Amino acid sequence: MTAVPAITTRSGLAPVWFLELELTQRCQMRCPSLCYADAGPTKGHGTMTRADWEHLIDTAPAAGITTIQFIGGEATLHPDFLRLAEHALGVGLRVQVYSNLIRVTAPLWELYSHPNVTLATSYYSDMPDEHDKITGRAGSHAQTRANIVAALERAIPLKVAVVDLGEEAQRAQEARAEMITLGLPRVGPVDRVRAVGRATGHLRKEPDIGELCGQCGDGRAAVSWDGDVRMCVLSRFLPSPGNVRTTPLGDLLDGAAWHELLARVPRRRGSDCKPSSDSNDCKPAETTCEGNALVLPVPAPRLPTEGNR
Repeated sequence: MTAVPAITTRSGLAPVWFLELELTQRCQMRCPSLCYADAGPTKGHGTMTRADWEHLIDTAPAAGITTIQFIGGEATLHPDFLRLAEHALGVGLRVQVYSNLIRVTAPLWELYSHPNVTLATSYYSDMPDEHDKITGRAGSHAQTRANIVAALERAIPLKVAVVDLGEEAQRAQEARAEMITLGLPRVGPVDRVRAVGRATGHLRKEPDIGELCGQCGDGRAAVSWDGDVRMCVLSRFLPSPGNVRTTPLGDLLDGAAWHELLARVPRRRGSDCKPSSDSNDCKPAETTCEGNALVLPVPAPRLPTEGNR
């Protein structure tokens, strides 16, 4: 048997501790110009069953995971969302929920108030009509903004991302200023939409490695609604190193296919990283890139620099 050559890309990359779980493609919004997941109101929940997700959550700590993020689509529309979030908390994981905050029920507010839960959302404009046009849903601005305010009133840790579609008239900077005025303790720089998923048509550009932020797989990974593992939710145009329904997560993250993917991503480090002009793409900006948005940073555990154990 021919020996597999050593993969050297682990050097300088953190072992995976943050895992994104894409529970569903269903979403109340249509976001015609920017949705990386091609989500929408008529989309399904994928082929991962509740038992599949629970098994993944159960085995995540052994693979080095300390924090999981539920995302979609709109993760809260999955019929088992609350059970899965409670299951994750029960096995000692920290939980982050990435939600459009269109509708927040009493049980959801109770979950978001848990000390080991953080919340993240996206915001596009301080003008209701412009925001609603971007999301493809009338009234979405009023609903999301009201629930941002409600989260602040409840002292729920919240990160709000502002995404610029590159349209000249979009009031993205004004939206960011509004979030600061509301009292968000951390508001990252405005991020740009990336040519992945539905945004490829808007930007008239095909997805490529250059559209990735440079942090894919560096301390993070994603599992899609069909069980495929990705470096992040934006890297779905690249091949998956495997599926968690057939191979344990820890084995996939230690495998050659995973590290070969890591080697393909240009890394922005040192003098190449300019937080004043590079959106949220680098660590000095103190943000974690999540799709088209920013998520509330949580401390990375002190893990070995080799492997995911």
